[in-house]
Amino acid sequence: MSDLLKTPPDCATLAHPCSGIRVIVTPRESDIGGGFLVRRLLPAAELRSLGPFIFFDHLGPATFEPGSGIDVRPHPHIGLATVTYLFDGEILHRDNLGCVQPIEPGAINWMTAGRGIAHSERTPPHVRRQRHTLHALQLWVALPAADEETEPAFCHYGAETIPLLTKKGVSVRVLIGSAAGATSPVQTFSPTLYLEVVLEDGATFKLPDDVEERGVYVVSGGVQVGKTAIATHSMAAFETGMEIELKATEECRLVVIGGQPLGKRTVWWNLAATRRELIEKAKTAWQEGRFAPIPGETEFAPLPE
Repeated sequence: MSDLLKTPPDCATLAHPCSGIRVIVTPRESDIGGGFLVRRLLPAAELRSLGPFIFFDHLGPATFEPGSGIDVRPHPHIGLATVTYLFDGEILHRDNLGCVQPIEPGAINWMTAGRGIAHSERTPPHVRRQRHTLHALQLWVALPAADEETEPAFCHYGAETIPLLTKKGVSVRVLIGSAAGATSPVQTFSPTLYLEVVLEDGATFKLPDDVEERGVYVVSGGVQVGKTAIATHSMAAFETGMEIELKATEECRLVVIGGQPLGKRTVWWNLAATRRELIEKAKTAWQEGRFAPIPGETEFAPLPE
Protein backbone atom coordinates (compact mmCIF):
# COMPACT_ATOMS: atom_id res chain seq x y z
CA MET A 1 0.00 0.00 0.00
CA SER A 2 2.99 2.30 0.36
CA ASP A 3 2.82 3.29 -3.31
CA LEU A 4 -0.51 5.02 -2.60
CA LEU A 5 0.84 7.18 0.25
CA LYS A 6 3.10 10.16 -0.35
CA THR A 7 3.82 13.60 1.00
CA PRO A 8 1.70 16.08 -1.01
CA PRO A 9 3.75 18.22 -3.45
CA ASP A 10 4.02 21.99 -3.18
CA CYS A 11 1.05 23.61 -4.91
CA ALA A 12 0.39 26.98 -6.48
CA THR A 13 -2.31 29.24 -5.09
CA LEU A 14 -4.48 28.58 -8.16
CA ALA A 15 -6.02 25.50 -6.55
CA HIS A 16 -8.04 23.91 -9.34
CA PRO A 17 -5.30 23.76 -12.03
CA CYS A 18 -2.81 22.30 -9.56
CA SER A 19 -5.22 19.93 -7.86
CA GLY A 20 -6.36 18.25 -11.06
CA ILE A 21 -10.01 18.62 -10.06
CA ARG A 22 -12.31 18.72 -13.07
CA VAL A 23 -15.55 19.43 -11.19
CA ILE A 24 -16.96 19.29 -7.67
CA VAL A 25 -20.58 18.15 -7.35
CA THR A 26 -22.86 18.80 -4.37
CA PRO A 27 -25.86 16.53 -3.79
CA ARG A 28 -29.54 16.98 -4.37
CA GLU A 29 -31.13 16.01 -1.05
CA SER A 30 -34.54 14.43 -0.52
CA ASP A 31 -36.26 13.51 2.74
CA ILE A 32 -38.18 10.33 1.93
CA GLY A 33 -39.88 10.29 5.33
CA GLY A 34 -39.01 10.40 9.00
CA GLY A 35 -35.82 12.36 8.44
CA PHE A 36 -34.35 9.69 6.16
CA LEU A 37 -32.18 11.72 3.79
CA VAL A 38 -31.11 10.51 0.36
CA ARG A 39 -28.33 12.47 -1.34
CA ARG A 40 -28.01 12.03 -5.12
CA LEU A 41 -24.64 12.84 -6.70
CA LEU A 42 -24.98 11.08 -10.07
CA PRO A 43 -26.34 11.87 -12.53
CA ALA A 44 -25.76 15.62 -12.17
CA ALA A 45 -26.00 18.36 -14.77
CA GLU A 46 -22.24 18.91 -14.58
CA LEU A 47 -21.32 15.23 -14.24
CA ARG A 48 -23.58 12.69 -15.92
CA SER A 49 -21.33 9.71 -15.18
CA LEU A 50 -17.94 8.79 -13.75
CA GLY A 51 -16.18 5.82 -15.34
CA PRO A 52 -18.95 3.22 -15.75
CA PHE A 53 -20.96 4.65 -12.82
CA ILE A 54 -24.19 6.34 -13.89
CA PHE A 55 -25.97 6.66 -10.53
CA PHE A 56 -24.80 7.41 -6.97
CA ASP A 57 -27.08 7.70 -3.93
CA HIS A 58 -25.99 8.16 -0.31
CA LEU A 59 -28.72 6.99 2.09
CA GLY A 60 -28.75 8.18 5.71
CA PRO A 61 -27.50 7.64 8.28
CA ALA A 62 -31.03 7.54 9.66
CA THR A 63 -32.43 6.00 12.83
CA PHE A 64 -35.78 4.21 12.70
CA GLU A 65 -38.03 3.59 15.67
CA PRO A 66 -39.40 0.09 16.38
CA GLY A 67 -41.98 -0.94 13.79
CA SER A 68 -40.57 1.22 11.01
CA GLY A 69 -38.00 0.74 8.26
CA ILE A 70 -37.62 0.92 4.50
CA ASP A 71 -39.92 -0.77 1.99
CA VAL A 72 -38.75 -0.43 -1.60
CA ARG A 73 -41.47 -2.30 -3.48
CA PRO A 74 -40.70 -4.63 -6.40
CA HIS A 75 -39.43 -2.65 -9.38
CA PRO A 76 -37.57 -3.46 -12.62
CA HIS A 77 -34.07 -2.74 -13.94
CA ILE A 78 -32.47 -3.25 -17.34
CA GLY A 79 -29.07 -2.47 -18.88
CA LEU A 80 -27.13 -1.89 -15.67
CA ALA A 81 -25.79 -3.49 -12.50
CA THR A 82 -26.77 -2.27 -9.05
CA VAL A 83 -24.07 -2.17 -6.36
CA THR A 84 -25.28 -2.00 -2.76
CA TYR A 85 -22.92 -1.31 0.15
CA LEU A 86 -23.89 -0.76 3.79
CA PHE A 87 -21.99 1.04 6.54
CA ASP A 88 -24.67 0.26 9.11
CA GLY A 89 -27.97 -1.62 9.29
CA GLU A 90 -29.44 -4.45 7.20
CA ILE A 91 -31.55 -4.72 4.04
CA LEU A 92 -33.31 -7.83 2.78
CA HIS A 93 -32.97 -8.27 -1.00
CA ARG A 94 -35.45 -10.41 -2.94
CA ASP A 95 -35.52 -10.81 -6.72
CA ASN A 96 -37.41 -12.71 -9.40
CA LEU A 97 -34.52 -15.12 -9.87
CA GLY A 98 -35.47 -16.47 -6.45
CA CYS A 99 -32.52 -14.92 -4.59
CA VAL A 100 -33.16 -13.89 -0.99
CA GLN A 101 -30.12 -12.21 0.54
CA PRO A 102 -29.67 -10.22 3.76
CA ILE A 103 -27.34 -7.31 2.91
CA GLU A 104 -25.10 -6.44 5.84
CA PRO A 105 -22.28 -3.92 6.43
CA GLY A 106 -19.04 -4.52 4.55
CA ALA A 107 -20.48 -6.88 1.91
CA ILE A 108 -20.76 -6.09 -1.79
CA ASN A 109 -23.99 -7.03 -3.52
CA TRP A 110 -23.82 -6.89 -7.32
CA MET A 111 -27.06 -7.40 -9.24
CA THR A 112 -26.75 -7.63 -13.01
CA ALA A 113 -30.03 -6.48 -14.54
CA GLY A 114 -29.07 -7.24 -18.14
CA ARG A 115 -32.18 -7.87 -20.23
CA GLY A 116 -34.38 -7.46 -17.15
CA ILE A 117 -34.71 -8.21 -13.45
CA ALA A 118 -37.10 -7.18 -10.69
CA HIS A 119 -36.26 -6.90 -7.00
CA SER A 120 -37.39 -5.46 -3.68
CA GLU A 121 -35.40 -4.03 -0.77
CA ARG A 122 -36.92 -4.01 2.72
CA THR A 123 -35.94 -3.81 6.35
CA PRO A 124 -36.05 -7.41 7.66
CA PRO A 125 -38.71 -8.18 10.33
CA HIS A 126 -36.17 -8.96 13.07
CA VAL A 127 -34.48 -5.58 12.54
CA ARG A 128 -37.77 -3.71 12.28
CA ARG A 129 -38.79 -4.89 15.76
CA GLN A 130 -36.13 -2.72 17.39
CA ARG A 131 -34.67 0.75 17.07
CA HIS A 132 -32.08 0.64 14.28
CA THR A 133 -29.90 2.73 11.99
CA LEU A 134 -29.45 2.47 8.22
CA HIS A 135 -26.51 4.00 6.39
CA ALA A 136 -25.79 2.86 2.82
CA LEU A 137 -24.61 3.63 -0.69
CA GLN A 138 -26.53 2.57 -3.79
CA LEU A 139 -24.64 2.82 -7.08
CA TRP A 140 -25.48 1.78 -10.62
CA VAL A 141 -22.90 0.67 -13.16
CA ALA A 142 -23.65 0.80 -16.88
CA LEU A 143 -23.11 -2.44 -18.77
CA PRO A 144 -21.09 -2.35 -22.02
CA ALA A 145 -23.31 -2.23 -25.09
CA ALA A 146 -22.41 -5.82 -25.95
CA ASP A 147 -23.60 -6.98 -22.50
CA GLU A 148 -26.60 -4.79 -21.79
CA GLU A 149 -29.03 -7.61 -22.69
CA THR A 150 -27.10 -10.34 -20.90
CA GLU A 151 -28.82 -12.80 -18.55
CA PRO A 152 -29.71 -11.28 -15.19
CA ALA A 153 -27.83 -12.46 -12.10
CA PHE A 154 -27.27 -11.66 -8.43
CA CYS A 155 -23.91 -12.08 -6.67
CA HIS A 156 -23.20 -11.61 -2.96
CA TYR A 157 -19.64 -11.12 -1.70
CA GLY A 158 -19.35 -11.33 2.08
CA ALA A 159 -17.39 -8.72 4.02
CA GLU A 160 -14.72 -11.30 4.87
CA THR A 161 -13.87 -11.72 1.17
CA ILE A 162 -13.15 -8.01 0.57
CA PRO A 163 -9.42 -7.09 0.85
CA LEU A 164 -8.50 -4.71 3.68
CA LEU A 165 -5.24 -2.73 3.52
CA THR A 166 -3.97 -0.76 6.51
CA LYS A 167 -1.09 1.56 7.22
CA LYS A 168 -0.65 4.13 9.97
CA GLY A 169 -3.54 6.53 9.67
CA VAL A 170 -5.03 4.88 6.56
CA SER A 171 -7.45 2.02 5.98
CA VAL A 172 -8.55 0.92 2.49
CA ARG A 173 -11.13 -1.70 1.55
CA VAL A 174 -10.88 -2.75 -2.11
CA LEU A 175 -14.58 -3.20 -2.86
CA ILE A 176 -14.23 -3.52 -6.65
CA GLY A 177 -11.14 -3.52 -8.84
CA SER A 178 -7.52 -3.36 -7.70
CA ALA A 179 -5.38 -1.08 -5.53
CA ALA A 180 -1.95 -1.43 -3.92
CA GLY A 181 -1.55 -5.00 -5.15
CA ALA A 182 -4.90 -6.21 -3.77
CA THR A 183 -7.82 -7.24 -5.98
CA SER A 184 -11.48 -7.56 -5.08
CA PRO A 185 -13.25 -10.83 -5.91
CA VAL A 186 -16.17 -8.92 -7.46
CA GLN A 187 -16.58 -9.80 -11.15
CA THR A 188 -17.37 -6.89 -13.47
CA PHE A 189 -18.07 -6.37 -17.18
CA SER A 190 -15.58 -3.52 -17.65
CA PRO A 191 -12.65 -1.95 -15.73
CA THR A 192 -14.21 -0.61 -12.51
CA LEU A 193 -12.80 0.87 -9.30
CA TYR A 194 -14.61 1.22 -5.97
CA LEU A 195 -12.71 1.76 -2.70
CA GLU A 196 -13.69 2.67 0.84
CA VAL A 197 -10.96 4.78 2.47
CA VAL A 198 -10.77 5.90 6.11
CA LEU A 199 -8.15 8.53 6.97
CA GLU A 200 -7.04 9.92 10.30
CA ASP A 201 -6.63 13.69 10.54
CA GLY A 202 -3.59 14.71 8.47
CA ALA A 203 -3.17 11.33 6.72
CA THR A 204 -2.69 11.22 2.95
CA PHE A 205 -3.83 8.83 0.24
CA LYS A 206 -2.72 8.71 -3.38
CA LEU A 207 -5.32 7.54 -5.89
CA PRO A 208 -4.42 4.64 -8.19
CA ASP A 209 -3.09 6.17 -11.41
CA ASP A 210 -3.93 3.30 -13.78
CA VAL A 211 -7.65 4.16 -13.88
CA GLU A 212 -9.09 6.12 -16.80
CA GLU A 213 -11.60 8.18 -14.81
CA ARG A 214 -11.50 8.75 -11.04
CA GLY A 215 -13.52 10.55 -8.44
CA VAL A 216 -13.94 10.74 -4.68
CA TYR A 217 -17.03 11.17 -2.52
CA VAL A 218 -16.67 12.40 1.06
CA VAL A 219 -19.02 10.35 3.23
CA SER A 220 -17.92 12.12 6.42
CA GLY A 221 -15.20 14.54 7.44
CA GLY A 222 -13.22 16.51 4.89
CA VAL A 223 -10.20 16.31 2.60
CA GLN A 224 -8.21 18.60 0.37
CA VAL A 225 -6.30 18.18 -2.87
CA GLY A 226 -3.55 20.77 -3.01
CA LYS A 227 -5.23 23.96 -1.77
CA THR A 228 -8.74 22.87 -2.76
CA ALA A 229 -11.09 21.55 -0.08
CA ILE A 230 -13.64 18.82 -0.80
CA ALA A 231 -16.38 19.11 1.79
CA THR A 232 -18.54 16.46 3.41
CA HIS A 233 -21.15 15.04 1.01
CA SER A 234 -19.37 16.44 -2.05
CA MET A 235 -17.96 14.50 -5.01
CA ALA A 236 -14.87 15.57 -6.95
CA ALA A 237 -14.05 14.23 -10.41
CA PHE A 238 -10.41 14.46 -11.47
CA GLU A 239 -8.57 15.08 -14.70
CA THR A 240 -7.27 12.00 -16.47
CA GLY A 241 -3.59 11.16 -16.14
CA MET A 242 -2.76 13.44 -13.19
CA GLU A 243 -1.28 12.31 -9.89
CA ILE A 244 -3.96 12.89 -7.26
CA GLU A 245 -3.32 12.93 -3.52
CA LEU A 246 -5.94 13.45 -0.86
CA LYS A 247 -5.08 14.87 2.56
CA ALA A 248 -7.52 14.56 5.46
CA THR A 249 -8.32 17.89 7.13
CA GLU A 250 -10.07 15.88 9.87
CA GLU A 251 -10.85 12.21 10.40
CA CYS A 252 -12.85 11.17 7.35
CA ARG A 253 -14.44 8.37 5.40
CA LEU A 254 -14.31 8.46 1.59
CA VAL A 255 -15.27 6.31 -1.34
CA VAL A 256 -13.25 6.35 -4.54
CA ILE A 257 -15.01 5.38 -7.77
CA GLY A 258 -14.00 5.24 -11.40
CA GLY A 259 -12.98 3.09 -14.30
CA GLN A 260 -13.53 2.94 -18.02
CA PRO A 261 -16.28 5.28 -19.31
CA LEU A 262 -18.83 3.44 -21.45
CA GLY A 263 -20.42 6.30 -23.34
CA LYS A 264 -23.81 7.95 -23.13
CA ARG A 265 -26.73 6.09 -21.61
CA THR A 266 -30.41 6.93 -21.59
CA VAL A 267 -31.72 6.55 -18.04
CA TRP A 268 -35.44 6.56 -17.30
CA TRP A 269 -36.63 5.63 -13.80
CA ASN A 270 -34.74 2.38 -12.99
CA LEU A 271 -33.99 1.53 -16.62
CA ALA A 272 -30.79 2.27 -18.57
CA ALA A 273 -29.90 1.51 -22.17
CA THR A 274 -27.90 2.60 -25.18
CA ARG A 275 -31.10 2.58 -27.23
CA ARG A 276 -34.41 4.18 -26.31
CA GLU A 277 -36.37 1.27 -27.76
CA LEU A 278 -34.98 -1.06 -25.07
CA ILE A 279 -36.41 1.22 -22.40
CA GLU A 280 -39.80 1.40 -24.14
CA LYS A 281 -39.85 -2.40 -24.42
CA ALA A 282 -39.09 -2.79 -20.70
CA LYS A 283 -41.73 -0.20 -19.73
CA THR A 284 -44.39 -2.11 -21.66
CA ALA A 285 -43.30 -5.46 -20.20
CA TRP A 286 -43.48 -4.11 -16.64
CA GLN A 287 -46.83 -2.41 -17.20
CA GLU A 288 -48.28 -5.62 -18.68
CA GLY A 289 -46.92 -7.81 -15.86
CA ARG A 290 -44.54 -9.78 -18.07
CA PHE A 291 -41.61 -9.70 -15.64
CA ALA A 292 -41.41 -12.92 -13.62
CA PRO A 293 -42.87 -12.47 -10.12
CA ILE A 294 -40.73 -12.21 -6.99
CA PRO A 295 -41.41 -15.11 -4.60
CA GLY A 296 -42.84 -13.78 -1.33
CA GLU A 297 -43.92 -10.42 -2.80
CA THR A 298 -47.42 -9.28 -3.76
CA GLU A 299 -46.83 -5.54 -4.27
CA PHE A 300 -45.19 -3.72 -7.14
CA ALA A 301 -44.08 -0.18 -7.99
CA PRO A 302 -46.10 1.23 -10.91
CA LEU A 303 -44.44 3.13 -13.74
CA PRO A 304 -44.03 6.83 -12.96
CA GLU A 305 -46.58 9.15 -14.55
